[in-house]
Amino acid sequence: MNIDLKNKVAIVTGATRGIGKAIALGLAEAGADIALVQRSNDTTVREEITALGRNCEIIECDLSDLNRVRDVVSEVNEKMNSVDILVNSAGIQRRYPAVEFPEHEWDAVIDVNLKAVWVLCQEAGKIMTNQKSGKIINVASLVSFQGGILVPAYTAAKGAVGQLTKELANEWSSLGVNVNALVPGYFATEMNTALINDPERSKQILDRIPAGRWGDPDDMKGAAVFLASSLADYIHGHLLAVDGGWLGR
Repeated sequence: MNIDLKNKVAIVTGATRGIGKAIALGLAEAGADIALVQRSNDTTVREEITALGRNCEIIECDLSDLNRVRDVVSEVNEKMNSVDILVNSAGIQRRYPAVEFPEHEWDAVIDVNLKAVWVLCQEAGKIMTNQKSGKIINVASLVSFQGGILVPAYTAAKGAVGQLTKELANEWSSLGVNVNALVPGYFATEMNTALINDPERSKQILDRIPAGRWGDPDDMKGAAVFLASSLADYIHGHLLAVDGGWLGR
């Protein structure tokens, strides 16, 4: 079976680097045109996508500006004449002991990692439920299942993303819209720099991953393209772990 996303338009947040970039490129390689939601007008990823022969638009948006976030989906629909896939990959991280966690940092993490995800899902859902088709792929986390350490805001947000994914699937499945989430394990990305640079913690993590290595962003491509394709039409509200076996250990 071939996966073909030709003539589909995918919105991807957090696509300037890491997992988001890999997913955007994977969707483009499968035939989709891409709208990159990013804070700057950096054209690096767009150039890689257009080199594949795909149309690519940059939508400048700071996801902490929720008023701006509310306009993103309609802007893509106007510029690209369709919204078929939404990937909520962007996220931020803040690390403090729970008793010291600053309120402004809590609010920042919740706004970007949860509220912006909700707003984008809601706006995409308005279009997708009306057209009776669409794929929403949220990016959750291992802390959607576990507690984490020193990351209470991130854990709260990603736990909520998992539950939001299930709730929206309950409402929209019968309307032709698939809402699922990817659950990356420990990936060698900028967000995990502190863990990678901590010899003790890095060894603890690596020792528990059955695959024997940290994830590479390209490891997310196959799962993302699958969930965005018609092969996943009967998959709803699922949190798909791409973790090298971590959760099974």
